[in-house]
Amino acid sequence: MTMKIDGQCHCGSIAYEAEIDPKAVRIFHCTDRQVLSGTAFRITAPAAEEDVRFLCGTPAQYRKTAESGRIRIQAFCRDCGTPLYATSAGEGPRVFGIRAGTIRQRRELVPGRQFWRRSALPWMPEISCAEAFETQ
Repeated sequence: MTMKIDGQCHCGSIAYEAEIDPKAVRIFHCTDRQVLSGTAFRITAPAAEEDVRFLCGTPAQYRKTAESGRIRIQAFCRDCGTPLYATSAGEGPRVFGIRAGTIRQRRELVPGRQFWRRSALPWMPEISCAEAFETQ
C-alpha cells in the first residue's frame, strides 16, 4: 500500500510530493549518514524516481563515494542546506531516499528496519520498533 507525502526544505525554496511505501521507512546508523545528517542517524523513506515530483525549486547535488565504492548523489537546498534525498548515480531506475525530516507526515512514518547498527553511537538507546542489522 502506498502513501502520498509532501514536504519541503527548511526555507521553503524546494517543495515536493511523492508516493512511498510507509513500511519501507528505515534508519541508517552508518558514519557517512551521521556526518551528512549532523546527528546520530538518518531516517529515509524510499520512493521511485518517477513517483517524486518537485513543486518548486531544483535541488543542488554532489556526488559522494560510499565506503562500498558506490557513488551516491546527495541532493540538498542550495539556499538553506537542508538535505532532501540521496540516490544512485548512472543510468537505470533510481530510488530516492527522501529524508524523513523534510516530510510533513513524518509523525506517521515508523521505521521498520535499521541498518549499520554496528556504527550506532554507544549512547543510543535501542530502537524497539525497527529490526536491527549490523550492516546492510
